[in-house]
Amino acid sequence: MEPIIEVKNLGKKYSIGERERYTALRDILANIIKHPLSWLSNKARGGPQHDFFALTDVSFNVEKGDVLGVIGGNGAGKSTLLKILSQITPPSNGSVTLRGTVGSLLEVGTGFHPELTGRENIYLNGAILGMRKKEIQNKFDQIVAFSGVEQFLDTPVKRYSSGMYVRLAFSVAAHLEPDILIVDEVLAVGDTDFQKKSLGKMEEISHDKGRTVLFVSHNLDSIRKLCNKVVLLEKGKVKRVGTNVDEIIDEYIGAGGSRDHVVEWKNQNEEYKHPKFTPITFSLTDGSGKLIANPIDRKQDVFVDLSVHLEEIDADLIFGYILTDEQGNQLMWSLQSDTKKEEWPTVVKGKNNFRTKLPLHVINEGSYKVELIAGLYYREWFLRPGSSRIALDLHVSGGLSESPFWVSKRPGVVAVVVPWKNK
Repeated sequence: MEPIIEVKNLGKKYSIGERERYTALRDILANIIKHPLSWLSNKARGGPQHDFFALTDVSFNVEKGDVLGVIGGNGAGKSTLLKILSQITPPSNGSVTLRGTVGSLLEVGTGFHPELTGRENIYLNGAILGMRKKEIQNKFDQIVAFSGVEQFLDTPVKRYSSGMYVRLAFSVAAHLEPDILIVDEVLAVGDTDFQKKSLGKMEEISHDKGRTVLFVSHNLDSIRKLCNKVVLLEKGKVKRVGTNVDEIIDEYIGAGGSRDHVVEWKNQNEEYKHPKFTPITFSLTDGSGKLIANPIDRKQDVFVDLSVHLEEIDADLIFGYILTDEQGNQLMWSLQSDTKKEEWPTVVKGKNNFRTKLPLHVINEGSYKVELIAGLYYREWFLRPGSSRIALDLHVSGGLSESPFWVSKRPGVVAVVVPWKNK
């Protein structure tokens, strides 16, 4: 049987213009007079350019019913590959053969018209996927029920939140049952329950109905559970492809150089320096000083270790971390000032080593950032929450927390009191 997707020697090249330095009008006029042909040539080309290859010589096959995971660090070429497979952008060279209809969900609102209502967009999106009106009508109630947007069905989707957009878009793509369903990281916009429901739906589509799914995600636990085949991209090239999913994911995690798996930061060449607070190292360890290996199980003990040099002692010094999810939402603060001031860890002039335990019992399965923050109490931030230059990666497996801290009707960041100690 022929594969449902064949990718052969695929390449994608972009021409990137280089920004020129500021040039005065008199300089431009002088260049036109002195070098008219060169000026016209540059004008026609739109200025100096250089080529960037987002994909190079990518080849693999996907069989009918496969669930293919596409993994790799930021800039590896994952989204470019999916755009070519979705026929949104053409390849520069090579070929893609698709033997079936394709439904894509690459970003919020893909295939939706913002001025149309949710109801109208279901029919529009179904028509784009090649479905007849009767087929859409037969699935209509299931689509609406799965998406959970019944109350807003006759509201223009431009007024939807990003989560509502994604729920309806995924529901349409999944229930109209294209032969090939392509899903990018966009599902991470949905809440935890919807993500679980969506993953279950993709599993049903592939295992029970024999359709093919291509799935890009930084949530490696979802890739492990859902996919029977993985493509690992690195700098636009296929590093590995195969059905040994765990082995390929472990290789990706062990690569160490990936931004997505940084568990230790070192202040090399004075990358960060402040007159009052200069961090030396910031890391996630097992408590004995050994760095953790992502992904970690929720039952493991994980500690946040910080070494810092203080030029002087300031009684108002505060430091700690913020836990953020994949979308950058701040989920939890932990500062040494969460307790009474007299209980703050003792600091000394010179080098200090601090440690606190991550409260994994309130963390759901998924990927997170641990950002170092520091400042002076009610005065200033050295490392500002939400835009800290120092961050680590945490990937958690082991199911859902019994009482996940962000499932709350009251919005806002939750501060969890965990003791900081000076080692």
